[in-house]
Amino acid sequence: FENRQFTASFKERGALNRILALSEDEKKRGVAAMSAGNHAQGVAYHAGRLGIPATIVMPVTTPFNKIKHTRDFGATVIQDGKDLVEADAEARRIAGERGLTFIHPYDDPKVIAGQGTCGLEMLEDVPQLDALIVPVGGGGLISGCAIAAKAMKPEIEIFGAQSELYPAMVDVLKGLTPPPAPIIQTIAEGIAVKRPGALTSAICKRLVEDIFVVGEDEIEHALAMILEIEKTLIEGAAAA
Repeated sequence: FENRQFTASFKERGALNRILALSEDEKKRGVAAMSAGNHAQGVAYHAGRLGIPATIVMPVTTPFNKIKHTRDFGATVIQDGKDLVEADAEARRIAGERGLTFIHPYDDPKVIAGQGTCGLEMLEDVPQLDALIVPVGGGGLISGCAIAAKAMKPEIEIFGAQSELYPAMVDVLKGLTPPPAPIIQTIAEGIAVKRPGALTSAICKRLVEDIFVVGEDEIEHALAMILEIEKTLIEGAAAA
């Protein structure tokens, strides 16, 4: 269960893999990132653990507890932008101005590779798996898992799951332009991404069989079922 990671999310894997690839000079100068939650905490935790300065830009709408956790891990948190697109622009500006290494939450080869260790571990534990079903936001987790799993077992099939309120990767695979994001909030806010990555989109087009779109009621039902059966509280993104 990835919610047993120290920051309660798989995002640590990609953040750590990217941080470990920094040169000594890059480590001294520090890193920058933008995120509304899990990626921010993953970068902040591992950068702090390794003594690397981290500056994280979080949208002004980010819940206070996520900001607090990120600060508690030692990062400098800057609240800027009404959404991730605006926060991304500010984080890149700061990185460029201060000479920091920008760590993207999903559109980075080393971040994708880090997330793919989930797929490796699943096949190591259960070699007879014939399919993986992965929640999709920006596409980092499904891209990494698809590359890793298909390298180990070429016949395995990879499927994605997205909230019907934010079917951005589904639209990419169909060649459609994603419509503007809805005003309604999804319970799966961790995969409420308006624009998937360029790199992740290309990988999904090549390696993913299909992406299922699930409704809010189905996500809520899955969340409740995991809570009742496994006695474990998960995020809506995982419940998808």
